[in-house]
Amino acid sequence: MTTLSDASFPPGTVITGKWNRSRYTIRKLLGRGANGVVFLVQLGENGKHYALKMGFDPVDLQSEINVLKSFQLQRHHEALRQSGIPSYLKDVDDYAVHGRDIPFYVMRYVRGEALHHFIRRQGTDWTLLVGLRLLQRLAQLHQAGWVFGDLKPQNVLVSDYGYVELIDYGGVTSIGRSVKQFTEWYDRGFWNAGSRTADATYDVFAYALLMIHILEADALKSLAANGLPQLRNVNQLVMLVEKSERLVPFRGWIIDALRGQFPNADHAAKSWKELMARPAQVRRRSRSNTPRWLKNAFALSVILLIGVLIYALRF
Repeated sequence: MTTLSDASFPPGTVITGKWNRSRYTIRKLLGRGANGVVFLVQLGENGKHYALKMGFDPVDLQSEINVLKSFQLQRHHEALRQSGIPSYLKDVDDYAVHGRDIPFYVMRYVRGEALHHFIRRQGTDWTLLVGLRLLQRLAQLHQAGWVFGDLKPQNVLVSDYGYVELIDYGGVTSIGRSVKQFTEWYDRGFWNAGSRTADATYDVFAYALLMIHILEADALKSLAANGLPQLRNVNQLVMLVEKSERLVPFRGWIIDALRGQFPNADHAAKSWKELMARPAQVRRRSRSNTPRWLKNAFALSVILLIGVLIYALRF
């Protein structure tokens, strides 16, 4: 039996919807995840570009589609309207291939690259701006009664100007229900830091882990891999953050987020804004922490050098 994972969809393949009869030409593969594969497609011969997602599991894909349809029903909600999510879903259909119907949906194409690739290419100086915009996106979901759930670098796209879009809504869950889909490293339950009930603090915790992963990937990987699962806890993460030089500008904020001090992403974003004025101060503070003996040794070396030059010029 042909499955989606072994089917071939090279560029130029035309996907014709079984029910709506819309024709989409595959231009390139955008990504492959646990529950589906996403292509850049063109509608008709000279139409607009969209992202088309085919699902490995029809039930999982239908759950994701239902969330996007719920967004459309809430299209008049101010927070969702500002995010552009209600216009995300373009088409839902099946593609008949080799005697099998493969479900798919078509969504607005978001240009950009995964968060970790963007930061690696542009530099960590962009972390503050991109981080603020990501928190604002999460806040829009929270205000509409949803939690994103599966927050990870691959699900955050960033454009060249630092604009942020969330993609892959398979983990989006109504506040109060159990989170449907998550990735272990960013999951509050994985770290024994709380339940998997969908609330705004779940996303804020995941965001804190996202920042740790981007800036201290090796340390986080080592911490997650070592020790018994039942012994994982927030204090271990706090110790990692306190030891990290890269996380100094975000230290207080991340620790507060790990300990659930922000009730939602809106409060977290307001606190994050305060960080945007601090990096220069932090750098000055780190320079002022130079040991006194090192300063004295440097001053003495300068004095000796001047003395040698004067002696040389006289003779």
